[in-house]
Amino acid sequence: MSEPRVELGLRENAAQFTLLVAVNALVGAMVGLERSTLPLIGEDEFGLASSAAVLSFIVAFGLAKSLTNLGAGGLAERAGRRRLLVLAWVAALPVPLLVGVAPSWSWIVAANVLLGVNQGLAWSMTVVMKIDLVGPRRRGLALGLNESAGYGGVALAAALSGWLASEFVARDVLVIGGAIVAASALAICLAFVRDTGAHVSLEQARETSRADESPPRLRDALRAASYRVPALRACSQAGLVNNLNDALAWGLMPLFLAAHGAGTGQIGLVAGLYPAVWGVGQIWTGHWSDAVGRKPLIVAGMFVQAGALGLLAASDGAVGGAAVAAVILGAGTALVYPTLIAAVSDSVTPVARATTLGVYRFWRDMGYVVGAVAVGVLADAINPPATIAVIAALAALSGAWAALELPSRAQVSLAPSGP
Repeated sequence: MSEPRVELGLRENAAQFTLLVAVNALVGAMVGLERSTLPLIGEDEFGLASSAAVLSFIVAFGLAKSLTNLGAGGLAERAGRRRLLVLAWVAALPVPLLVGVAPSWSWIVAANVLLGVNQGLAWSMTVVMKIDLVGPRRRGLALGLNESAGYGGVALAAALSGWLASEFVARDVLVIGGAIVAASALAICLAFVRDTGAHVSLEQARETSRADESPPRLRDALRAASYRVPALRACSQAGLVNNLNDALAWGLMPLFLAAHGAGTGQIGLVAGLYPAVWGVGQIWTGHWSDAVGRKPLIVAGMFVQAGALGLLAASDGAVGGAAVAAVILGAGTALVYPTLIAAVSDSVTPVARATTLGVYRFWRDMGYVVGAVAVGVLADAINPPATIAVIAALAALSGAWAALELPSRAQVSLAPSGP
C-alpha cells in the first residue's frame, strides 16, 4: 500500500487537524477541572490558611510544565510528535488517582507535577503538529483554532466542575472527570493521530535557501528566545506575564470571591467566563493577526489585561464586577495568546520551530511559577486587591516592552553555528 500524499494546508489536512483540535479540547478540560474547586479544597478539606500554601499546587504545575516544554521541542525532533502526545496522556492517568486518595496536600502537589508534564507535552505537540500541517500561510488561524479549543475545554470544565461541586463532593468531581478525560484522550491518540514529521520536511524543502539547515541546539535556541533576539525576547517576557496573570485568575480569584461571600457555583461561573471568552475570541484574533500582523494584537492585549485586572482589584469581590473583569481579561488574553506563538513561529525556520517554541513556552509557563509565588506572598503580606493592582501594573509594563521591541515581521536563523 502506498503512503498517503503529504500536503500542506488546512483544507488538505482537515481530518487530522480537526482530530487534534478535539484532543486539545481534552487537554484544556484536564486542567479546567481544577480551576474553580482546587483552591477551595485546599482551604476546606486540608485546612490551608495561607494563600501561598494553597497556591503551591500552581507552582508545582507551572514548574513541571515549563521544564517539559523546554525539553519537548528537541524530543519531538528525535522521538516524533505523536509519541510524545501519547506519552502525555500516559502521564495524566495517575493524576485523578492521586487526587482521590490524597491524605495530605503534598499528594495534590505531586499530582499537579504529573499534570504539568501532561500539559507541557500534550499542548506543545498539538500546537506544533497543527503548525506542521497548515504551513505558513494560515498559521495564525490554525493557532487560534487550537488555543480556542483548549481554552474552551478549560472554560467548560471549570464551569461544569464548579456547578457539580455545589451538588456533590468537590474531590469526587475532580477524580471522576479527570479519569474520563485522560482515558478518552489516550485512546483517541493511540487509535487515530498520525505523526507530522513529513510535513515539516516538506515545508523546509520549499525554503530553498535553507533546505539543508539543521535543527538548532537547545542552548542556541535558549539564548535566542531568552535575550539575544529582540523579537523572541519580547514574546518570551509577554508570555511569562500573561501566564502570571492566569495564575492570579486561577489561584487567587476563587479565594478573593469566596472571602466576600460568593458560593461555589458563582465562583465556577466567573472561573469559566474568563477562559470561555479567551477560547472563543482566539478563533478571530488568530485569523486577524494573519492579516494585520502580530505586534498590534500583542501590545493591545497586554494593556487590555492590565485594565481588566485593575477593574477586578476595584470590584471589592462583588460577583458582578468580577464577572465583567473576567470577560475583559479573557478578551485581552485572546488577543495575545495565539498571536505570541505565531510571532515566534514567524521568526524561525521550520526545523527550528519545535525547539524555539519549546523555549518560548518554557518562559511563558514559568509565569505560573512566578505568578503563584508572587501572588501568594503579596496576598499574605498586604491584601488581595492591592496584589491584583500590582499585577495589573506589571501587565501594562509588559505591553510597553512589547511595543518597543516587537518588529512588524522578522525571520532569523537558529541553526547550529558549528559542529
